Amino acid sequence: MSEIKNNIDQTDLTFFTNEDGHSLLSRFKSTLKDTQLFDVLVGYFRASGFYQLYESLEPVEKIRILVGLSVDRDSYDIMQYHQEIGAIDFESHQRTKKKYRENLKSEIETTQENDNKLEIGIRKFIEFLQADCLDPEMDKAYNGNGKKLEIRAYPSKNIHAKVYIGKFKPEDRDYGFVITGSSNFSESGFIANREFNVELRSKRDVLFAEDQFNTLWKESVDISEDFIDTITTKTWLNDQILPYELYLKLIYEYLEEDINLEDQFEPFLPEGFMKLKYQNQAAIQAKKILETYNGVFLADVVGLGKTFITALLLQQLRGRTLVVCPPVLKEYWKDSLFDFGIRSFEVESLGKLEYIIKKGLEKYDYIVVDEAHRFRNENTQSYANLLDICRGKKVILVTATPLNNKVDDIFAQLKLFQAPKNSTIPGVPNLEKFFASLRTKLAKLEKDDPEYKKLIKEVSEDIRNGILRYVMVRRTRSDVMTYFQGDMKKQGLTFPDLDNPQKIVYEYEGELEEIFKKTILKLHQFTYSRYTPLLYYIGNKTLSEFEKQQQRNVGGFMKGILVKRLESSFYAFRQSVDRFIISYEKFIEMYHAGTIYISKKVDVYDLIESDNIEKLEGFVDDEKAHKYDSKDFKKEFVAKLEFDLEILRSVQKLWKKVDSDPKLEQFIHDLKNTTALKSNKLVVFTESKETGDYIYEALIKEFPNQVMFYSSKGGRHSNDTLTSNHVISRDLITANYDPNRKAKEQSKDLKILIATDVLAEGINLHRSNVLVNYDLPWNPTRVLQRAGRVNRLGSKFSKVHIFNFFPTTQSDEHLGLEVNITNKIQMFHDILGEDAKYLSDGEEFGSQELFNTLNSKKAYTGEDGEGDSELKYLELMRKIRDDNPDLFEKIKNLPKKARSGFKKEIIETDRLVTFFRIGKLKKFYLNQEGKASEVTFFDAVHELECDPKTKRAQIPNDYYHYLQTNKTRFELDTTIGDEPTKGSGGRSNAKYIETRLKDRSFKNFKGFTDTDDEFINGVKEMLLQGTIAKKTAQLIKKELEKTLDPIVTLNILRKHIRLVAIEGNNNAKKFQKREVILSGYIIK
Repeated sequence: MSEIKNNIDQTDLTFFTNEDGHSLLSRFKSTLKDTQLFDVLVGYFRASGFYQLYESLEPVEKIRILVGLSVDRDSYDIMQYHQEIGAIDFESHQRTKKKYRENLKSEIETTQENDNKLEIGIRKFIEFLQADCLDPEMDKAYNGNGKKLEIRAYPSKNIHAKVYIGKFKPEDRDYGFVITGSSNFSESGFIANREFNVELRSKRDVLFAEDQFNTLWKESVDISEDFIDTITTKTWLNDQILPYELYLKLIYEYLEEDINLEDQFEPFLPEGFMKLKYQNQAAIQAKKILETYNGVFLADVVGLGKTFITALLLQQLRGRTLVVCPPVLKEYWKDSLFDFGIRSFEVESLGKLEYIIKKGLEKYDYIVVDEAHRFRNENTQSYANLLDICRGKKVILVTATPLNNKVDDIFAQLKLFQAPKNSTIPGVPNLEKFFASLRTKLAKLEKDDPEYKKLIKEVSEDIRNGILRYVMVRRTRSDVMTYFQGDMKKQGLTFPDLDNPQKIVYEYEGELEEIFKKTILKLHQFTYSRYTPLLYYIGNKTLSEFEKQQQRNVGGFMKGILVKRLESSFYAFRQSVDRFIISYEKFIEMYHAGTIYISKKVDVYDLIESDNIEKLEGFVDDEKAHKYDSKDFKKEFVAKLEFDLEILRSVQKLWKKVDSDPKLEQFIHDLKNTTALKSNKLVVFTESKETGDYIYEALIKEFPNQVMFYSSKGGRHSNDTLTSNHVISRDLITANYDPNRKAKEQSKDLKILIATDVLAEGINLHRSNVLVNYDLPWNPTRVLQRAGRVNRLGSKFSKVHIFNFFPTTQSDEHLGLEVNITNKIQMFHDILGEDAKYLSDGEEFGSQELFNTLNSKKAYTGEDGEGDSELKYLELMRKIRDDNPDLFEKIKNLPKKARSGFKKEIIETDRLVTFFRIGKLKKFYLNQEGKASEVTFFDAVHELECDPKTKRAQIPNDYYHYLQTNKTRFELDTTIGDEPTKGSGGRSNAKYIETRLKDRSFKNFKGFTDTDDEFINGVKEMLLQGTIAKKTAQLIKKELEKTLDPIVTLNILRKHIRLVAIEGNNNAKKFQKREVILSGYIIK
């Protein structure tokens, strides 16, 4: 059927659709020049429409605008009641005015229309409201108020009409016009939208419309003054907002959710336990974060009581909690939680993760992970197990050092409660992309590049401001002493000052120096072939790159063991060399017998925290191993094994001659002669259990009954071995070193506590104020943990002393002590090359950097590079709230889009700071010379910071251009991340699983049940969100490669994956409104 189209005159001016030049605006412009009285009756009046018309309205003598109100049902019923009882409409009119003011304020705040046009239109509107009517007689005839423009609101029912009535001057041949239809009084209604309006010219039609309008006008409420007052005092067009008020508004809006948090919780405290505001505030803030993001980092620096803060947090939660912690802290956690009235909890060791999973996870609502930084490496089985435990629970990560030099450290911990490809953190829906971009940025520079450290700092800032500010509670000691000063004074609490770290220097001299040099040379030649056998494998079993890397990891790790032991103590080094020789001899014997067994369980990142090297070396000789034929290895393999064994025997022979120990001798000398060491309780840390045993045996002779040694094996005291019960050892330690023990339970038996790093975390040892690092702590993070045992809140000491051992050589005295020491440290580093990371749990440090770190006070407080604190500004807002409530109320009620300007002498160019918000995401942009860039809250607050007496300056015309540029940049930045993510990238293990699930033989298999389909869809969703641990994906891939059978494939997936609901990103957030909160223009 052909299209029906009427033949009409396209030049007909009776209808207006805003098409083909027939816009309502153009019609108004042509008719208003002859109009004496112009009446407008609309449901919605927009100032942007007035901007389009104001020039045409200049000659009009009288303008009356009558608007409807979008009133709620309750307000409408009240108005009706007043009319029905014949009461004076005073209350009804007041409600109408109030409703109109609210509507107008909301419109001005939320309009998406051009702000510049809006301001011009509104300013002109106010000018017309205040101008006298040019024809007073006519104005009087219509009961006018004597002004050119009046605006009224109709209170009793909604107005849906859109009627425009024009009355021409008496001498005109026509009486007037009526235009009615779909167009509201707005720019869209006049030009942009497809509308349908009709113009009537008959005098009869105009009179009818005029009568109707006049009837409604008499019943309406004059809101002219309300319009002016609202615009000039309640919206961003208020030009009286002072710069200092805008500065406070920025702080208020940014921290608004936290201002009154401190008063929301009254904790239960154990007898004698102080109620500390900073701990209470942390617990309250942590609860809010936990409920919002399903996880929280409790990351105050060491010594602030994170265990107690966790207990205060758990008091506010309903449900059962599982605490996972280092073995030595199990009893401490149990006691602490019980003392704080927590009853529904269990505490398990970090080493029991598989046991926890087997026991069942359904009963737990919350998972607390103490010393969570231990799970920075997601390539381990321990991490995979922990991720399985945490999935679907709310997670509390307790750590003083969540963010280290590697961006992936924090990413791994975030994955414990956030879906990496579907995050709920504002502005970062895809954590994988976020961290990948940071890795790319870092990869552009070599680590020895002078700019690399600066870049690391920038990347850390990106993580803090983009991620951690939403999910972390962290305060430094200076934060607590500065922003909780009154409470700390009231409680009589202080932190001890940290004295400059002191060196205990010991010398290699004479024959010992020669033996050391020869040992270093031989270790350079050592190939560690026994620990990397699969790198020589040429058989028919295919080895993945991952398996080869595992072999390299083991080799590097064993190399690190020897280097650490050589520096730690000659005794520990000799013990390791002896074990290496036995291991090599057994392996070579096995090789010649025709069959090799290679351990399948060695995962160095799971072992790196241990202090028991004998146990670690035993893992390599694990009998539960894969079996290989000797002939499937390169011929050079056995030659390298023999070569390494010969080196080990020659090293063993060298050290048999050594009967002196300058390090231990120097220590004993200083213990008797250095004041701080002689007169105080000491805590001595070593990474090696064997070194600990060795020191203990020597010191017990010098200080009978006053020395204890503690490691993962248990304790030794007065030559009694306390391995049978860790509780006995811990009780002896706390009785002598924990000031929180009841006075009657405290003891003075011990003077020296030697410990491996099992005591470096979480335990109170601050009845001592002296820490000794017997061997070089290659990992500066470990340094911080150790120092936190004695440098704690509530210490009775005014100073804490830290001593570090450094090796040097007598013959190189002309080089200077520092150079000499760093040269010696570098010799250890040079043995390792790329394997230096195994000394420091993945963190790489040069000898000079390590030396500088160990001699810097900041390394022991955790406060290096922390930067500004939000607490400063939170305290300011609370002070204003309490001391000046009127100002607080004024700041609270400043309008959205608020603006102000002021002059600043120290800047080079004019600039505009704009604060935006979309949902919970808050962003700041700085525009200089028309170029917009994102800045942090601290940058923005520093830009706008000013004195309360700072005068407001005239905002220049560039304001709108700068604002629009900032808006465009904000919209771009908040749109890019909203794209849905697709599956895993690269040839990863997860990608392989994804591909297998898409394979036709699996996808089209008709034997799956409904439950199977549900499970498979769940696995696909987990792959999409990136929530399967890397180690788990690797194990699944390895098994899937052996089968194509769909049922077997399904069972492999079921074996390794536990499905739970994953709370990811809500798609609704994509439709959240972008808001301008405020803008500050700073003038040069």
